[in-house]
Amino acid sequence: MTMGIRSLGRSIKEGFKGVFRNRLMSIASVCSVTSVLIILGIIMIVILNINNCTLTVKDSFDEMQVYIKNDVIGEPLKNMKSQIEAIKGVKKVEFLSKEKAFELEKERYGDDAFLLEGFKDENPLPNKYIIYLIDISYADSVVKELKKLEGTDIVKYYKDIIDKMLYISKMVRMGGLVIIGILMAISIFIITNTIRITVAARKREINIMKYVGATNGFIRGPFVMEGIILGLIASGISILIVNFTYNYVFKIANEKLYIFMTMYIIPPFKIFNDIVILFTAIGVGIGILGSIISLRKFLKV
Repeated sequence: MTMGIRSLGRSIKEGFKGVFRNRLMSIASVCSVTSVLIILGIIMIVILNINNCTLTVKDSFDEMQVYIKNDVIGEPLKNMKSQIEAIKGVKKVEFLSKEKAFELEKERYGDDAFLLEGFKDENPLPNKYIIYLIDISYADSVVKELKKLEGTDIVKYYKDIIDKMLYISKMVRMGGLVIIGILMAISIFIITNTIRITVAARKREINIMKYVGATNGFIRGPFVMEGIILGLIASGISILIVNFTYNYVFKIANEKLYIFMTMYIIPPFKIFNDIVILFTAIGVGIGILGSIISLRKFLKV
């Protein structure tokens, strides 16, 4: 136990020395990993907000309207509700009469409702059923069944909008992963070379330690710790930058997005913990991986 704590303390101390000893390369490593994490943060926030918008729109558009022909009245019109409810994927059905629809239109026009007075005696609006779906994925099959019903006229739904938003979300996610992969590879390369310089400078010392029986873990410890320190510094800087920037953008854009899109972007506090965990894990992971790669050749004695 005491030996383990002492070894850890030595690794931390030597790790900080290595970072300070190769200041320029350390700065390059930190900048590289920080860049990766900032871009990752931007892509992650964009994807989360696109998904949030998609879900919001999906909740609004998980419904369709079926217009009924004017000659369908009385019992056939009432029976149609039970026929629609029997279709797989339908959650709820509501009837909206042409008279009620006309009143709603007048309310929507507000002060300009007088423009509709000419249609009072001859209401052009059809009776319709508003159909709420269990999920938008049922839309195509429900539409097919609705068109089979006698008396249906037009079916109106929004699946195309949802499909386009899901496609955009998928493309952004895939493009983001490619960019992140490339940048992470560059970061690992830079950290590997940073630590390799330290290892090369201590090559004689490492060889002596190997010959006197030092384990690979004992030798590797300070260099791995150096990678962890570089990763932690980079993740800390990137967390501060991304959080500050997103808070700033959120305050400016949120009100405008609500006005023009009737939806809010995700508040920063809802994703801050995820960003901290993700950035720390990736930063430390890149540091450790770079350290291990740089030491492989030198530990083979």
